Amino acid sequence: MTTHSNPWPAGTPCWVDLMASDLGRTQAFYRDVLGWDYTESQPEYGGYCNAQVGGEMVAGLSPTMEGMESAPHVWSVYLATNDIAARAAQAVEAGATQIYEPMEIGPFGSMAMLADPTGAAFGLWQADEHVGFTRVEEPGAVAWCDLMTADPAAARDFYGRLFGYAYQDIGDESMPYALFTVPGGDRPAGGIGGPDPNAGDAQPGWGVAFQVEDVDAAAERVRTAGGTISSEPSDFEYGRMAVAAGPDGEVFVLMTPSESM
Repeated sequence: MTTHSNPWPAGTPCWVDLMASDLGRTQAFYRDVLGWDYTESQPEYGGYCNAQVGGEMVAGLSPTMEGMESAPHVWSVYLATNDIAARAAQAVEAGATQIYEPMEIGPFGSMAMLADPTGAAFGLWQADEHVGFTRVEEPGAVAWCDLMTADPAAARDFYGRLFGYAYQDIGDESMPYALFTVPGGDRPAGGIGGPDPNAGDAQPGWGVAFQVEDVDAAAERVRTAGGTISSEPSDFEYGRMAVAAGPDGEVFVLMTPSESM
């Protein structure tokens, strides 16, 4: 178990959240699958609530905002920054498209949303009272975030220029994949790779993996709670994983990391 109380280093995936068509249904689903509890939904912030494990923050949920009913339901990944205005401007100069300009979210911090040059949406988060994840490396918390895109070379160049990532290649020609480490970091913070050759016309996007004690048991909980499993539990170099989808079809990964991860 690791508790984190300070702002995350710039470039680190520091938060994930999801807009739900039925907030109560989605809360119940993730409570059953991941054991989440929730803070009170806050009307002044669009009904947003924080998901918790052991009283610590692990993710955010909100009702779908008015006018966005047709938007796809996906987990959004936010990258930490200590100067959101400058970082957003730098991202646009490097080829990103601004979706939401930087805005303050009360006393909690500031957020922005952009699309990188490969078309993948990502958020920026500058922490104030809300530092992002305050619990990691525990069942129910985020285990990993990565970007899968048809042009991983362009993505690596973009995020490398934006955050100074150092890369470690672990993929191959058929499925390129690189771990990234933020400046001063002592371990990889996430990954950037190409799409699975069997995934068809997959859209570029950041994705999230949630840690569980037992992937097979968690996959059964997904089915029982009304979700689906698109990739059955299987072993890989860094543990065991399965690909799931929640009530609105939002895709996420269940992962039991190996000790070496």
